[in-house]
Amino acid sequence: MTIAALVLYIVAAVVLFGVRSWVQHRRTGSTGFRGISGTPAEAQWWGGALFVVAMVAGLAGPALAAVGVTPVDPPVGIQVAGLGLALVGFAATLAAQTGMGASWRIGVDPAERTALVTSGPLFGVVRNPIFTAMVAAQVGVVLMVPTWVSVLALVALGAAVQLQVRTAEEPYLLATHGSEYAAYAARTGRFVPGVGRLRVPAMHEAAQ
Repeated sequence: MTIAALVLYIVAAVVLFGVRSWVQHRRTGSTGFRGISGTPAEAQWWGGALFVVAMVAGLAGPALAAVGVTPVDPPVGIQVAGLGLALVGFAATLAAQTGMGASWRIGVDPAERTALVTSGPLFGVVRNPIFTAMVAAQVGVVLMVPTWVSVLALVALGAAVQLQVRTAEEPYLLATHGSEYAAYAARTGRFVPGVGRLRVPAMHEAAQ
């Protein structure tokens, strides 16, 4: 199962970032990558940096286990459950990326304006289904390969998405889409349905 986790992670990374960026570039002329915004003195920079740490550690976890550096031997039932969760998580990530269409980006460019996606089976339920699905997939990888490196990847990813969403994306979306995003955020959960909905006045205050 360790090899399966390693192969799955590599294939997912290639598809979700490499192939997706290639498709985005063919359709829009842009890869969608905006990089890490801000400086080390700003929380949003740390969100981007932690995301990189999460991706590297996420690959290192099963890779190290595969060569015996961090041996693991969880029960088969847990491994199978992890495989199922990882597959669903990665598939949901791709579905959410596809659902964003031309608006899909990695990182934020404050000078850029893209269409706000608020509907569909994923974005109609939570505001950040890509991040939700990615965290779920990493939980699956941890169940498949429960090493401290894989757990580190999960913790870094969780912190990264919280910082990225709260300090970079939400302020950007409010500033760009105003009341349309405020209303969407007031009725839709941040990562989990019904959880993290924001009061419209609070959103406007945060933008000031």
